Order: sequence, then structure tokens, then C-alpha cells
Amino acid sequence: MIDRIKTLEITSRQLDPGSIQKEEWDAQVFKYAHTFLNNIEEEKAYHQPDSTNSGMPEEFDVQEEASGLPELLETITTHIDNTGINPASAGHMGYIPGGGLYPSALGDYIAAVSNRYAGVFFAAPGAVKLENRLLKWMSDLIGFPASAAGNLTSGGSIANLIGLVTAREAKGLKARDFERAVIYLSEQAHHSLQKAIRIAGLNEATLRYIPLDDKLRLIPERLQAQIEQDQQNGLIPFFINSSLGTTNTGAIDPIDDIAEIAIKFKLWHHIDAAYGGFFKLVPSLSEKFKGVEKADSITLDPHKSLFLPFGTGAILVKDKKFLLAVHHYLADYMQDTHASNQELSPADISPELTKHFRGMRLWLPLKLFGLKPFRAALEEKLLLANYFHQEIQKIPNFEAGPEPQLSVATFRYVPENSDPNTWNAELLEALRKDGRIFLSSTSINGVFWIRVAILIYRTHLKDIQLLLKLIQNETGKLESRNKQVYKGNKFQ
Repeated sequence: MIDRIKTLEITSRQLDPGSIQKEEWDAQVFKYAHTFLNNIEEEKAYHQPDSTNSGMPEEFDVQEEASGLPELLETITTHIDNTGINPASAGHMGYIPGGGLYPSALGDYIAAVSNRYAGVFFAAPGAVKLENRLLKWMSDLIGFPASAAGNLTSGGSIANLIGLVTAREAKGLKARDFERAVIYLSEQAHHSLQKAIRIAGLNEATLRYIPLDDKLRLIPERLQAQIEQDQQNGLIPFFINSSLGTTNTGAIDPIDDIAEIAIKFKLWHHIDAAYGGFFKLVPSLSEKFKGVEKADSITLDPHKSLFLPFGTGAILVKDKKFLLAVHHYLADYMQDTHASNQELSPADISPELTKHFRGMRLWLPLKLFGLKPFRAALEEKLLLANYFHQEIQKIPNFEAGPEPQLSVATFRYVPENSDPNTWNAELLEALRKDGRIFLSSTSINGVFWIRVAILIYRTHLKDIQLLLKLIQNETGKLESRNKQVYKGNKFQ
């Protein structure tokens, strides 16, 4: 047995390379990273996938023998970087783009090298304290009291799930109540909420989609009337979801009015501010955030409006006792960790036990840059969206959706002799084939709209001006091609 152990040790030590090997790998990886970043302005925002080579690259296969790092980096460049959306590009204006701040990558490197287990205080007191301090900063920003607690999640989907499950338990719902339970939301609510409802076992609950105003915001008066009617009919209203920046259009529901209704009828009020939450840093938007401090829980996504890499979300709950009631469990094999918990451990207030030290990717850029450039970047994106909204309407036959409430604008071309939905789908595809700017689309009441979501910190005025130029150029090409009379939904 000893001989076998010693033989295996020789091979297994390859997993712990020496300093010379690590320095070589460091140099190769940093060369790749800096080449990628140094060329980012010349790179397309979208690469059309190669339809002739749709299979799995054989380079992705895991094999028994080792591969060289230069060849692996070439595989990454060819088969990952040069296909699909380039989420680091200033031209990425589709969906709700994220960021990928460079210091966040360094923070992830530090966290991965040390491999701090940030799940319980006993294991990594410093890591847990750091994450709790970040969450306290977020709570202070929102206006939550000292009783609040939160968790750094993988994103808004898990944050919304935690918020919903915490509300279910806080309101004392039992399985026998689910058929009479009522959840209130708008049709613009993020689909992760519907997914959370299913996962939380609330599929039998009634979903009330409250009507929206002309700016796609939930109408408080209709919400209150529906709650009153449901109570009179013996149902159990218990959860309201409002949005502070919908993914679709960036709409902000009237938070304060909804909060007062929730308080009046004793419903749990959850705000999905995954996209819009950190716009609280912009003083000119303070009125739109009125009432957020009255909510019971709120979802925030630093990987959106704090420009962090994907996989960085947060949930805040006003009263931590409700989080603990849902998630806190004691395991015999972890008995050593129980006595020394001077801080709230992430594992006690979330579904996760094993947890990456996510806080480092948030803390490092906030400390290195300070808040000032974040405030400036967010206000810049607001103004860029409004600039686009104004300028697109100056181009003949184009119309814009509602005035942007955050950094999402919608627009469409209205042709004289063609189906508008088909025409705008063709325009969007033409822009994607060009690749310099990536946009996405949505349908509102059966109407096809093109979305411009401006949230990459690298996106500046020149990029919006390029987008406007591309729209004009591609429109001219389509107009020339489509001069035939459009009849019977077919070109004649």
C-alpha cells in the first residue's frame, strides 16, 4: 500500500505546479487577457454562429493526457470568443447587459487562489465580515433598518426565489392554503418570478396580472381594487411584486403607492430591482426610489448596474428573522462552527452551503475606484438612452416607445407598404449581421419593438452615434430592397 501511495503521489503532485510553471501560465493567460481587452474596441459585439460547423468542437473533449496552455487559449479564442454575443463590448446593447470590470477579474483570481469558503463565519471570518459589510452598504443605500440582512447570490433569479420563499413562510402559508393564495404582479415582471413560483410549490396559487398605464407601470388603484375583491371572495392575498426597472423596457412601478397598499392590507412587498437598484446612486433619480425602504425584500444585481461579471446578485430582507426561519439548519458534522458565529453566516440565510467568495469581485473595484465613477457612469447611461430616444425620432418613419425611465429605449420603423413587425425583424437581423452593435427585441401587445439597452460601462456617445448611423444605413438598404408593393402578406 505504501508503495502504491508513493507512486500515486508522484502523479498527483502535478496538480500543485511549481513557481516556474505558474509564472509561465500567468504570463500566457495575462497576454491572452490583455490582447482581448486591448482589441475590444475593434471587435464586433456579435459574431454570427457558423451554421456550417454546428457540432461540438473536438478541442472541448476532456482527455487522459495533458494539453498545452497556448493551444487551449487558442481554442478559447476561436470557439468561445469569436461566436455569439461579446458581452464585454461597448456595442452590446441587447437584453440587460452586464459589465465585467477588470478589478473584478482580479478579485475572482484572489478568491480562487485562496479558495476561501465564505459559507460560514467559522471557516472564513474575514470573508463573511466583508460580504456582510457589502450587504450592509446596500441596505443603507436602499434605506433598510439595522434588522435587515441579505445574501450575495448568483443573480436575480435566485434572489427572487429567496424573496418569495421567505414571504411564503413569513405569512404562515401552509400547503392547504396554496389554492387560495394570491400573488400580484404585472405582465412586465421578470420571468424568473414565475419560475420561482413553480419551484416554491405555489403553482396552485392565483396570479393576478395588474393592468399597466401607458408607460407600462403597474396601476396602484387597480391593485388595491383587486386585493379588496379577492379578500371579499375568501382568498388569501399575500405577495406583491413590483419592478424598479423592468427588463423589457426599464419601467419603474409607482413603488411608494404600492408599498402603502402592501402595508394597509398586510401583504409582503417584494421589489425586483435587479436592473434598476443601483441607479439609487444617481441623485436625480431619488424621487423614483421613494418608498423602497418600506418594502419587505428587494432584489439587486451588481452584475447589471454595478458593471460586475455575471453571477453576482443580491437579496435584502428587512427583517433577518424571516430569512433565518426559512434557511437556518444545524448539522451534526458542523457542530464546531456553531459556537463561534459572531456574524450572520451566508449558509444560514440562503439555500447555499458551499459558497464561492463572491464578495471579493464586488469589494475590490468599489475600493479601487470609489463610488464617484460608478455614479458618473450610471448617469451617463441614463442620458445616452434619452439622447437615443430623441435622435431616433428625427429619422423619417421611425417612432420611439415611452421616454426611458432608466437606460432602455425602444423603437421601430413604420413602413408605408409593409408589415411593420416583419420589417423591424429584418432590420434587427441586418444590424446583427453587421455585428458592430448587438440589439434585442420584444413584443408589447403584439407589436414588435427593437430594444436598446445601454448599460455597458464602455458604452459612450460615439457608440450611440454609430448605432444611429447603422440604423439609417441598414434602413436605406431595406427600403431599396422592399420597394415592391406589399400585398397579402407577401411581396409581389
